[in-house]
Amino acid sequence: MRADVLEAGAGSTAVLLLHGIGGGAAMWGADGSGSLQALADAGFHALALDFPGYGAAAIAGPPTMERMVEAVAGLITGLSAPRVVLVGHSMGGMVAQELVARAAASVHGLVLSCTSAAFGKSDGEWQARFVAERLAPLDAGLGMPGMAAKLVPGLVAPHATQRARESALAVMARVPEASYRTALAAIAAFDRRSDLARIKLPTLMLAGELDRTAPPAVMQRMSERVVGSEYVCLSGAGHIANVEAPAAFNAALLAFLRRHFS
Repeated sequence: MRADVLEAGAGSTAVLLLHGIGGGAAMWGADGSGSLQALADAGFHALALDFPGYGAAAIAGPPTMERMVEAVAGLITGLSAPRVVLVGHSMGGMVAQELVARAAASVHGLVLSCTSAAFGKSDGEWQARFVAERLAPLDAGLGMPGMAAKLVPGLVAPHATQRARESALAVMARVPEASYRTALAAIAAFDRRSDLARIKLPTLMLAGELDRTAPPAVMQRMSERVVGSEYVCLSGAGHIANVEAPAAFNAALLAFLRRHFS
């Protein structure tokens, strides 16, 4: 397997785990959500991908939306799995939606966590303000470790465990600054709201009760537009719900997969 992919388990259903803008494939491992092993133990073929510009794929070019979608599509093609399910957290959920909009036939199930179908409001002012606020620590010369120290406390729930905080801080601090800047521009331009009604796959929307970046109300509205989709809100979790509440996150994920892909 490629160096930019973490892999565990085997089975006819491949579950691809896609990370957020401040993450990496490691977020799905033992020091993060533990989803890789949980899926493998349940009989699924689990794979966590580093997007271009991240982790082991740091030299694979900038993480534009086009490059990230191509990376996931290429992995799917190389697997030749009978069934493929995409699990996307935050930015990873946007990449998953983009791939489904372009090549729905290559995907058989969809799990979107703490994400949205569009980045902010349509007037452009909100996006510009958000991007400026996110980049301010970098523009001030604090680097990714300094930015992580400022951002992570606002991303996780107030009562998040120290382990969850430290895991999120460590992974975000390792993201190359140039990659973060490019990825932020990619998601700022994202808008697939008009495609939600066209999704015809088994779909699960997983929200975090205390997520202020992709609030539960946003995800619930998304679920209402995807016919037959399921909606679950994880109690007490913030934006990094898979790391903050790994047991609840993995339980909801596995329950969905067993209903549709056992």
